[in-house]
Amino acid sequence: MESPSAKDFVWIYVKGMAMGAADIVPGVSGGTVAFITGIYERLIDSIGAMGPKTIGILLKQGPLAAWRSVDGNFLLTLMLGILTSIFTLSKILSHLLKTQPELLWSFFFGLILVSALYIGKQIPRWQLNTVLGLAGGAVTAFLITTVSPQQIALNPLTLFIAGAIAICAMVLPGISGSFILLLMGMYAHVIGAVKSLELINLAIFAAGCVFGLLLFTRLLSWLLHHYHNLTMAVLTGFMLGSLNKIWPWKQTLTTRINSHGETVPVDQANVLPQSYLELTGQDPKLMLSVLLMVFAVVLVLFLERLGKTKSSEPTADR
Repeated sequence: MESPSAKDFVWIYVKGMAMGAADIVPGVSGGTVAFITGIYERLIDSIGAMGPKTIGILLKQGPLAAWRSVDGNFLLTLMLGILTSIFTLSKILSHLLKTQPELLWSFFFGLILVSALYIGKQIPRWQLNTVLGLAGGAVTAFLITTVSPQQIALNPLTLFIAGAIAICAMVLPGISGSFILLLMGMYAHVIGAVKSLELINLAIFAAGCVFGLLLFTRLLSWLLHHYHNLTMAVLTGFMLGSLNKIWPWKQTLTTRINSHGETVPVDQANVLPQSYLELTGQDPKLMLSVLLMVFAVVLVLFLERLGKTKSSEPTADR
């Protein structure tokens, strides 16, 4: 097979940056970006390949063979892109969430809506089980978005568990790892650790992520290979159900003071744009919001085309 070029890895790095940017925002999943850029199943298979078999290859054939068995170049390049976004964009996106929430949520609403339709197109034939899977995924994701955030004490164990749970959500389209952290009351702790470079806390959280990722992706990889259409239907449902969280215009019902002394919303209700000004006293920015939704749709269509043209991404080093 043809060897991967530097351009191939640049595109993988860019896709990793897009995944990292999505994962920062509570309610948006990096798995969605992986899907629409055409690397989702490769990502799941690569991570799922890690395990006892990898150790056997390492002992019998050496480090290079073990690295290739898990598609190591692909994973490393993607991870570098994700980490680049997390460490460079976390402050920018946190700022936008505070100052321009309607516009940011509008963009992501359009992104996830058209992405769900794109994923649904990957199912060649809809049957009763896929329709039920779609409905089940949508209801599950919707119910998750209605849960009120809780506050869990910060300690090494809870940080490890939070990492293990959140990473599972991050690889599921429509289920946001950041939102799961928010529900657990751990989001501010993790973002604070990233901003302040609290290496010990970051290492504990990363260890939890690795633990959860290795277990969950093996299951997901098996499901994609044995029940592909049903799994895709459930994932599409997850994305549609998550739109409840992404709706741009919300009325805050209750608030709390976070660990940084800031007032943050706890319970919010979705409202129509025409009611938003009356209920909140803020401009709904309807025209610009709609334009951003349209831009998101165009972006996904572009990424879909890019995913097709790059469908022959490097496989020689697997």
